[in-house]
Amino acid sequence: MRVIAIVLDSVGIGELPDSHLYGDQGSNTLVNTAKAVGGLNLPNLAKMGLGNLDDILGVPKMKAIGAYGIMHEKSPGKDSTTGHWELAGIILKKPFDIFPNGFPKELIEEFERRTRRKVIGNKPASGTEIIKELGPEHEKTGALIVYTSADSVFQIAAKEEIIPVEELYKYCEIARKLLDEMGYKVGRVIARPFTGKYPNYVRTPRRHDYSLEPEDETLLDILVESGIPVYGIGKIYDLYAGRGITQHIKTEDNLDGILKTIEAIKEKNHTCMIFTNLVDFDMKYGHRNDPYGYAKALEQFDQYLPEIWSNMKDDDFLFITADHGCDPTTPSTDHSRERVPILVCGKIVKQDVNLGIRETFADFGQTIADLFGVRKLKSGTSFKDLIIG
Repeated sequence: MRVIAIVLDSVGIGELPDSHLYGDQGSNTLVNTAKAVGGLNLPNLAKMGLGNLDDILGVPKMKAIGAYGIMHEKSPGKDSTTGHWELAGIILKKPFDIFPNGFPKELIEEFERRTRRKVIGNKPASGTEIIKELGPEHEKTGALIVYTSADSVFQIAAKEEIIPVEELYKYCEIARKLLDEMGYKVGRVIARPFTGKYPNYVRTPRRHDYSLEPEDETLLDILVESGIPVYGIGKIYDLYAGRGITQHIKTEDNLDGILKTIEAIKEKNHTCMIFTNLVDFDMKYGHRNDPYGYAKALEQFDQYLPEIWSNMKDDDFLFITADHGCDPTTPSTDHSRERVPILVCGKIVKQDVNLGIRETFADFGQTIADLFGVRKLKSGTSFKDLIIG
């Protein structure tokens, strides 16, 4: 038996009841994107029941080939780390630290001392905008562009020709260690290399995330401890700080992630979990308020679903979900506090099962633990009995 789990990063499906606390009323990544582009063409996700979850223009309601439902996030926050940790069974009591006014002076000064480089920026900003604004100064002085967002992130941007990527990674490791030492609970330190000439700088695919280590045991820890390998494709390794990952498979973009997932399904013929994150929805289109790009990326993923299905064995399960929203149609360029879809299929999965509204993303992890017959997670309710038997 294998579980193939794919997280469509930021593909939310409507505001959570507390979305007003985050300024996200009215956010609905899937529904609003569909409206903005005049309808989505997702025939295979429709077969899995996606259209049954909401009125998504172009995606019909139909008898599903498996199970479908909606999951609510119980943890405070709306970022990838919080979402992925909850999927794996950790519900945060307190949110990660955020820095709407930039990072504290003593932290930046100590970072400058340890890296021997000046810092410029130190404010919340869009990554593409801040490199355009501060790129020329960075090129002249070699100062590091440090910025944050509405999420708990410490981001460092540097031009590859000025600061080689390996050196940028070292600075990120220094930042991660320093934040942890000083007691700041920051979800991720992110290396943001770029290249090109002003004003047309472009980010390169050598981004790297340095996550806070999960604060409790995750589904992945339990699987690996039970002798079940976990293959992390895309930024999965980074989001769990490498814990509970047997093999880290790097990806360049969504298409590369989809193809590497199909390759893993073909090659990993033993009991295992293949866990993929497809980040382009969020990084390339959600944050840049590009509903057309977002729609194309969804349609591209949908086109490869039949190839995923045809390579699945009789006792395999495919789970498709998300980790938060990032509505490309709202004025905000930040993540949105949203519910997420949960779609499950496989030859032994019952057809047309409505899983309803699940109270926590942890139901995803608890169900996978139950399917593998390993120890229960501390959070979440398994829906295994609803989908098989």
